[in-house]
Formats: sequence, structure tokens, C-alpha cells
Amino acid sequence: MNGGEIIARQLKEKGVKFLFTLCGGHIAPIYVEAGKAGIRVIDVRNEANAVFASDAVSRLTGICGVAVVTAGPGITNSITALKNAQLAQSAMVVIAGATATLLRNRGALQDIDQVSIVKSIVKKIVTVSRLKNLAPAIQEAMDEAGKGVPGPVFFECPVDLLYDEAVVREWYLPFHNSKSNNFKEKMVQWYIGRHVNRLFKGKETNQLPVVKNTTNLTASIGQLKNLAGMIRQSTKPVLVAGSGALADPALAPGLAKAINQIGIPTYLSGMSRGLLGHAHPIHFHHKRKAALKNADLILLAGLPCDFRLNYGKELSPHAKKVTINLNKTELRKNITPQLSIHSNPASCIIQLQNEAITWPAWSDWKKELKAREMIRETEIAGMAVVKGKGINPVTLFQKMEQWVPNNSIFISDGGDFAAISSYILHPRKPLSWLDSGVFGTLGVGAGFALGAALCNPSDYVFIIYGDGSFGYSLAEFDTFTKLGLKICAIVGNNGSWEQVARDQVSLLGADTATTLPCSDYQLIAKSFGANGERTETIGEFEGAFKKAIESMNKGVPYLINAIIGSTSFREGSISM
Repeated sequence: MNGGEIIARQLKEKGVKFLFTLCGGHIAPIYVEAGKAGIRVIDVRNEANAVFASDAVSRLTGICGVAVVTAGPGITNSITALKNAQLAQSAMVVIAGATATLLRNRGALQDIDQVSIVKSIVKKIVTVSRLKNLAPAIQEAMDEAGKGVPGPVFFECPVDLLYDEAVVREWYLPFHNSKSNNFKEKMVQWYIGRHVNRLFKGKETNQLPVVKNTTNLTASIGQLKNLAGMIRQSTKPVLVAGSGALADPALAPGLAKAINQIGIPTYLSGMSRGLLGHAHPIHFHHKRKAALKNADLILLAGLPCDFRLNYGKELSPHAKKVTINLNKTELRKNITPQLSIHSNPASCIIQLQNEAITWPAWSDWKKELKAREMIRETEIAGMAVVKGKGINPVTLFQKMEQWVPNNSIFISDGGDFAAISSYILHPRKPLSWLDSGVFGTLGVGAGFALGAALCNPSDYVFIIYGDGSFGYSLAEFDTFTKLGLKICAIVGNNGSWEQVARDQVSLLGADTATTLPCSDYQLIAKSFGANGERTETIGEFEGAFKKAIESMNKGVPYLINAIIGSTSFREGSISM
């Protein structure tokens, strides 16, 4: 049994269904043996997308995502995606190849200090130097990824632990068996033979360990009673749930039920979007800042008080604050809460519903929030009728909101265009919205869509791309087509890095480095075997959308290159 088979068996034991990779000689035994073990091996066109895809699988299923990348540039190409997974608190393992153990620091191909590069962006680094330690080490890496605050773990495995022992001995044979009377050369030969023997000594003890149980942090009875009392006494409570509230996707149905039974006015962000369905009377989309300024109780569940809440400046100074988070450091980030609960937010809120038989109705407060909501909807409707050059993006998303099937997943990848979509497109179900999150990473679209489409093959996956962000991952249309995935990319093409350009021109007086050609991106999709078209009117967009659904139903991905105009929808929205 070679090292690749040992790793593959362990991944299979842990329920891994997909392994994302870009081929490399250092790691070939892992994905070859994974395929033999029944794990679906997905090869992509860029290592970053392998990591993004495994990140998406982790977020949507709760099963540890796995990406396998080759040594050297395989690692450096994946750094941004790895950091994004860390900040998103996604449980995943990046398995990296490495140069042969005896060739470290001797100028071997792609031999770099990988551990030093990744150590600040992963939960843990696991390395191995003997075959007998391989199974326990991969077990340790996967357990650590999902334990406590989830996050990425880096697992480094030298190439001479992955191939068959006979092959590895052949590699070292010219050095070990060469004839020489020179004492120094004999000592070298002895050392090499001893080293190879040590690599494989005790390999028969390389057994799969018993899976360890991990503890799920829960709130205490006292904390729950305290929180229930604060909620019952409030007249203007607000719950804001972030991605951390869905750290365990399996709890989504129970969390939705609990929030519904409590009835507290709720705003959803990040992965929590869609938790309460398409339209729910206690779910509010707009004027969150005004709600937080007027609330008397603010409950942040799985959301740190960072730039998204203006470092706490958006919160009423008179309101009581409650934070619930798996990440202990985020409980008091830029905030001094009256109650902080170090717990899985979903578990805590599910427990909370049992602390009171009845909850207040907060009818007047909900009417106030609804009135603000309607004012904003009227404002958006007014922006949608503004005519200009190209398709009005507000109109585009309003139409799309009417047309998308209920079994749809949205992937947001971009600045201005993607951000506009978040105000208008409403996910139909839990776990049906993915965006880059707090890191604001461009380029997540293709990898996230790949993971989402594989996990939910019957769903329609829509990537909302800016024309800038599309450039990061357009080659993955080759992957989508190869796999016959139900993916449609909608590229908002206005020839500009609009989100930056708007403020740059206003503040600095020049559009330097913010312009792009209005390219025919649909031709790129077609060159990879997908379908697509360029649209310049809302009528053309409607026709293209219908064709996209038909094409996806046939297993052929689609790209709509929507030529859009500029809009004032998000003026002054730049974050620092």
C-alpha cells in the first residue's frame, strides 16, 4: 500500500466525496488512489480554484473540504484562497506535495519552505517523515480542521512517502548501490540506505485510527435564561445573523425554525442569506443601519463587529448588545456586550426557543421596520426606471429575481455589480448564497460554483460576476463544460472596475488603471464548449436567461455577457 492509498482510504473513511486538484508529479498517487477509492477527483485550471471549491463544499455540507496541490507554485498559487477560507472559518485540509526527504534544501525542483509561507494562515500544520505516521497524521489534520472554530489545515507530505516503496528504492538505487572504495562515498551510501529503510520501517502498523469525537460548544442554562429575559423585556430587538451562524450546515433547518418561533426581527448576511426562505415576515432586507440605530437590543449571531458594522458605530449606544460566536476573539471585537456567549450560534438560538413558551409580538416595531423597508423598495424601483447607455443593472436583477427557479444557488464574485445583486436577489432556501466574505476576495466565483454544483447537482447555479472579477477564473468554463454542470455566469460588463473607479475619479480626478475593454466574454465560454451570448437590452437579457435555463437542463453551461450602464445605486459605499 503506497502513501497515496493510505491517504485516500482515510479521506473515504471521513466521508469525503470530492477531491479538488491540479495535477502534479509530487501528488499524483493521492488523486489516482482517491479515484480508485470512489472519491470523485475534480481537476481544475488553477490551484486557487481547487481551494475555493473545497471551501464551498465545506460550507455547504459540513464535511471537511479537501484540495490537493503540488509543491512550490502549487502552494503559492493557492495562498489567497487559503486565507479566504481561514477568515470564512471553513473546515478544510490542503494536502501539499513536497520534495523528497533527502533532497530538501539541495536545489530540488519546486523545493521551497512551504511551512513558513502558510503558517500564519492556517489553524495547524501537519507534516510527516515516515510512512507509518501517515494515517494518524491525516486523521489529525481533518479532526483539527473541524474542531472548535473551523478553519484550514495544511498537510505536507514528501513525494517519497507517496509512491510505492519499490519505486522509491529505485530512485535512490544509483546512489545506494554504486561501487566505491572511497570511505566518504561509502558513508554516503550507508546513510542513504539507512534513510530509505527508515522511511518505510513499521509501515505495517499504519492503521486507520478510530474517528475522534469533537465537542460542540453550547451555551449554559444561565446564559440562555439571561438572554431570553433580555429579549422578552425589549421593545425593539434586532437579530443580525452572519456566516458563523451556519458553521454547521446541518443545523440550518433547526435554526430557521427557532428564529421563526421566537419571531425576532432578523437581518441575514453572508452564508446566512436564504435561511428564512424567499419571503418571510420577520426577515428584513433594507435599512439595517437605521434599525440598529433605533434598536434597544442588538443580537449579533456569528457576525463580528467589524467594518461591515462600521466598527460598532452603526449600533445604538443605548441598546443592549449580545454577541454569540464560536470564535472567542470575535465576541468583543470593537464592542462591549452586556452578554457574550462563546457557543455555536445556531445551537444557542435553537436552545433559546425552549426558554420561553411565548415571545412578544413586537408588532409596532415590525411595522416601523416594514415602513422603512417599503421606502427603500420604492427608491430602488425609481432607480430601475432610469434610462442610460446599456442595461440598468437594477432592472436586470429585478427581472432576474422574478425568473430564477426556486432551486437556485447564487455565487457573488465582484465589486459593484455583485453588490447590487445582494440588495435585490433573494435566495430561496438556506445554504444557497456564497460570497467571498470578510476578505473581499475577487476570483471566488468559479471555485465556489464548482463546489456548489457538485454538492447540489439538481440546482441551478448562477455566478454574478463583475467584468473585472470574471478575468480571474474564466478558464474554469472548461471544467464546467467537461463535467456538464448546471452553471450560468452573468457578467455585468461596463468596461470598468466600477466600485473603485467611482470614488477614485471623485476623490483623485482620474480613472487610471480602472478601465477595461467591453470584451466579448461569451466567445471565451463558447471556445470551451459552453453556450452564451452578448446582451445590450433588457429584452435581450430576458431571452438569454431563458436560453440559459434550457442549456443548463442539457448539461451545457451558459454565459450571459450583459452590457450594463453605470448607476448611482452604491455611491459612497467603499469600505476601509
